[in-house]
Amino acid sequence: MPDYRERLWPAPWLFISTALVIPASILVLAPISVTAGIITAIVLYGGCVAGLILSAPTVTVADGRLSAGKASIPLSLVGDATSYSGQAAWRERGPNLDARAWLMIRGYVDDVVKVPLLPAAEDPAPYWIVSTRHGRELAAAINGSQRPVESNDDVS
Repeated sequence: MPDYRERLWPAPWLFISTALVIPASILVLAPISVTAGIITAIVLYGGCVAGLILSAPTVTVADGRLSAGKASIPLSLVGDATSYSGQAAWRERGPNLDARAWLMIRGYVDDVVKVPLLPAAEDPAPYWIVSTRHGRELAAAINGSQRPVESNDDVS
């Protein structure tokens, strides 16, 4: 069984946008103390960066299990995975989404893999939707080989 591991690190724009706490902190505390504002800004931005890094989930296929974030399921209980990108991924996360589906999606990652659960799983979720930057590779790992997998990539 091929192994797969991916950490879904936050996109660079998230680090840049959270940097807005720096001028906000300085502005709020400047009437009291500019030094306190600068120190608070550094601490708050450091906390934001630490939060982004520590909350980055990992997607793993190893030892007969699929793990996405804190959830895990034996591969014997899943069907054939399908990768989606572009508009097809958007549709899977939006209009085509079953409200009972289990989701591990990140807004800063475009591609998703849909993993149907077999009836033996006795799970109320009919499938998992997992964000990934390497949809075809993850689907191939789940499906048990590096053969080309069904993909619903949007070519437009």
